[in-house]
Amino acid sequence: MTVFQVVSKGGARRGRLSRVVAVSLLACGMAAVQAEAASAAATASAAKPVASAPAGAAPASTLPQSATACGVTLDGRSLTAAQVVAVARQDCAVTIAPQAAQRAARAYDLLLAYARLDKPVYGLNRGVGLNKDQTIFQGGDISPEVLRLSEQFNRNLLHSHSAAYGNEAPRDVTRAAMLIRLNTALFGGAGMQPAVLDQYAAFLNRDVTPVMLGEGSVGEADITILPQIGLVMMGEGEAWRGGRRLGAAQALQEAGLAPVRPFGKDALSMVSSNAYGAAVAVLAAHDARALLAQADAVAALSLEGLDGNLAPLLAPAQSQRPYAGQRATAERMLGLLQGSALWKTDAQRPLQDPLSFRTVSQAHGAARDMLALLDGQLQVQINSSDDNPTVVLDATPRPGASAYETQYFVTDGPVRGAVLPSAGFDPSAWVLPLQGTAVALSQVAQLSAQRTLRLTDPAFTRLPRFLSPGNGAIGYGPIQKTVSALAADVRALSGPVVTDVQAQAGNIEDVGTNAPLTGLRVTGQITALTRLLAVELMHAAQAVELRYPQGPAAALGQGTAVLWRDFRKQVPHLAEDRRNDADIIAATAFLRQNRDARPAWAPGL
Repeated sequence: MTVFQVVSKGGARRGRLSRVVAVSLLACGMAAVQAEAASAAATASAAKPVASAPAGAAPASTLPQSATACGVTLDGRSLTAAQVVAVARQDCAVTIAPQAAQRAARAYDLLLAYARLDKPVYGLNRGVGLNKDQTIFQGGDISPEVLRLSEQFNRNLLHSHSAAYGNEAPRDVTRAAMLIRLNTALFGGAGMQPAVLDQYAAFLNRDVTPVMLGEGSVGEADITILPQIGLVMMGEGEAWRGGRRLGAAQALQEAGLAPVRPFGKDALSMVSSNAYGAAVAVLAAHDARALLAQADAVAALSLEGLDGNLAPLLAPAQSQRPYAGQRATAERMLGLLQGSALWKTDAQRPLQDPLSFRTVSQAHGAARDMLALLDGQLQVQINSSDDNPTVVLDATPRPGASAYETQYFVTDGPVRGAVLPSAGFDPSAWVLPLQGTAVALSQVAQLSAQRTLRLTDPAFTRLPRFLSPGNGAIGYGPIQKTVSALAADVRALSGPVVTDVQAQAGNIEDVGTNAPLTGLRVTGQITALTRLLAVELMHAAQAVELRYPQGPAAALGQGTAVLWRDFRKQVPHLAEDRRNDADIIAATAFLRQNRDARPAWAPGL
């Protein structure tokens, strides 16, 4: 145990005795923390649920970080989006790598060493926001009175900053946020006490998920949303555990955990992070990528329903504009269409198709390129420090540095480095491509809507109007309103909100990015676009059946035939008019169920 693990886990009487021990050790420079870091990490690893690793698996502390079936080892440097999804949605266990635990403990030591020099530190010995000029405690030894003042300040900060509203964050988003905040703290810039880091890991491994309202952040760190996690760590608020909504104290007790007592810069580090916005963005990007794979397949089946042209997808045409996403989309669609009747000459086939069919590789490819940029920027976000102030271990002043520069450094003692004011909490680097992804999804929706409408027009298909099966049936005429409404939903959610922020905190915080709002809007787009593609799939399946009344299977491509067969197991052929809303629900469920399964017709790229 580290010193402040003892402080945070003791009872009232034990806590007072532990504080005496803590004061003594802090006065000596907290050297004991460094020596105990590896031992603390091993102890924390041993406390993880045994069931998280299968029989015969390597010990949790030695699991490779790429392992997602049973566990992920966090080192603050190499967390991937796929691992975030695995921990968030598959409940994979996490382990803190010993070297990362040691790095985080040294960062905590450095922060306190800097404070003992009686230098002002935002959120540690000084207030936050416009109250940055208020002194919480003076430098020197960490006395019992300093401990009391610091803990009171931390409690007050978590209570006052908990100002979120709206819908509760889904369980997977909250788990992803805790994982990302833990990993970025292990990078070494946060300066949290080890007990808090252990609590993050324990929450993930022992199924304690704070109830967290998910709206109210302007995207310059999610300071109104993340306090809800810190409060549950203290035993306040509510949490989900085992599918039950419990009081935080009861959830901790059932999980075998003691409340933490934030000290130093703990509370600021808990809240001054973009972990929530990044969690929303990572999960949205994952879902958008899977949805694009499905959109490719649906568009390919629609092309067969139209009896359209393959020429724009062929390699010679693609080579003239070699955008990576575009070429990858074209190659994938051609793979799905291998063996299709579209490869045969048809004298009745028009020379060129409507643009919504011709430009699929361009539009879907551009969306993939934007997602690739977003992925790269998010990879930096979840493996670096966005803390303010930020703790920089082992940094030294440059030769000839001015007094202004050297004031931020600790140059003597067992741990050295710098504690610097920072604007790393600004996430513009990944919010802008996230906004670009929203625009790209709107374009994907536009193409889907237009393809769906063209499939009901005999002038383009040479099929019955509204894909009616005959016998007086109306077919898919009225559903065109639904198509238009869904496309409008996706388009409305693509509008930029990055700069829609008012000045706050006495006008010192006068810009923002609305990162969580942007991510939530992309999530909403994915929901609407899934429904829109489901409606297109209904039309495409009906069109190929009307075009090949003897049976589409022999006329479809290798991939599109599988899609058609799988879909018809859930949504039957429209042989007579029936409720379209019921079919939309079933078709949407079909796409949702297959999104992460990645069947042969939508394996992703």
